Amino acid sequence: MNDHELRSLDNDHVWHPFTAMSAYVDEQAPIISHAEGFHLFDTAGRRYLDGHSSLWCNVHGHRVAEIDAAVREQLDRVAHSTLLGLSNAPAIELAAALVERAPAGLNKVFYADCGAAGVEAALKIAWQYHRQRGPQPENRDLFVCLGSAYHGDTVGTISLGGIDKFHSLFGGLMFPALRVPSPATPGLSLEQCLTETEALLTEHADRIAGFIVEPLVQAAAGILVHPPGYLRVIRDLTQRLGILLIADEIAVGFGRLGTLFACEQENVSPDMLIVSKGLTAGYLPLAATLVTDDIYRVFLGDPWQGRTFYHGHTYTGNPLACAVALASLRRIESHQILQQARLVEQVLSTELAPLAARFPLRHKGTMVGIDLIDPISRESFPSELRMGHQVTLACRERGVIVRNIGDTLVLMPAPAMPLDLVLELCRVVREATECTVCHRDY
Repeated sequence: MNDHELRSLDNDHVWHPFTAMSAYVDEQAPIISHAEGFHLFDTAGRRYLDGHSSLWCNVHGHRVAEIDAAVREQLDRVAHSTLLGLSNAPAIELAAALVERAPAGLNKVFYADCGAAGVEAALKIAWQYHRQRGPQPENRDLFVCLGSAYHGDTVGTISLGGIDKFHSLFGGLMFPALRVPSPATPGLSLEQCLTETEALLTEHADRIAGFIVEPLVQAAAGILVHPPGYLRVIRDLTQRLGILLIADEIAVGFGRLGTLFACEQENVSPDMLIVSKGLTAGYLPLAATLVTDDIYRVFLGDPWQGRTFYHGHTYTGNPLACAVALASLRRIESHQILQQARLVEQVLSTELAPLAARFPLRHKGTMVGIDLIDPISRESFPSELRMGHQVTLACRERGVIVRNIGDTLVLMPAPAMPLDLVLELCRVVREATECTVCHRDY
């Protein structure tokens, strides 16, 4: 089909996620036909630099030879076989590889097929764990999350969310949760944040099933960067109070912050750790929830005792996805992708300095959030202007794909992106912002 035919069918039948559909139909968004390296190509023949890692999951670029080969080789064996009561070689090998590299103590791997499903598994594991771990069940019924948290879009994960634009409409669907302040809250010192957090956790310690946190950076909140030491203190606090710490590394893992896992940077071993997105380098859907032996043992016993974790998905441990994840892990190490990510971080810091002087800008690793505010009044723009989206469109016109969250522009180049392309990304973002925000009529 040609571009016109595809666009007509797209407009007639496809409902896009997180997309204002009435505007989408009029904006002639690119229909991606193929990719090469770090570029995407649309059906009209235009080329775009992938400046947001295809929604924060691409690691090595597109059409990577050894990862493509891993898919083809696995197709010659089996594309899918259930993990319910059976197993497969890629799922076994990947579990061992993750355990070998993960923070100490995380020795068991439970698979899901997307990040939100991985978080849901963690919540249910924590819930059941407390009801089975001792001679008397502990009916812990509360989870703790941060302000402005985001852990996915299922009913369970939105219950732990704190972004009004995404979550407020569904209040009647959600279960209650305890919310502690984000350490990145403007005007709140780290000491105040930790004092409030400790008081709340201490008050409800015997009811808390788990504390979930996005380590170091809250991505969907607009790249909120936590102050150094926060995660370490939370780990010590939860350990002292007997509360499970659940680390959601869906957005920050696999080199996004310059280490394989974000928790490494503060020498933290959580009780559970969830990974997805970069796990398969953006090739196929897969998530993994890693847990400690202490948690796993609570689910053991004779079948008639009912201690089994009755949870899973059809594509849990899909062999194709696990084979891809293994190939990506090997490439991260063989091509020194973590070192490259740290070079990318340096270029972003230097090249975006002119924007940082004019707009609130947060940056860690390969993750950047730029708040687009009126450069004269220093106030937010009226929401109807959709200024973040306008800058996104201006970048697209210049051959770069990025994405905004409201009026926060998010840049997230792949950890393996060559530095000349990172320079191009920064140049285009500066130009698009200058043209759209700084030179508009007031």
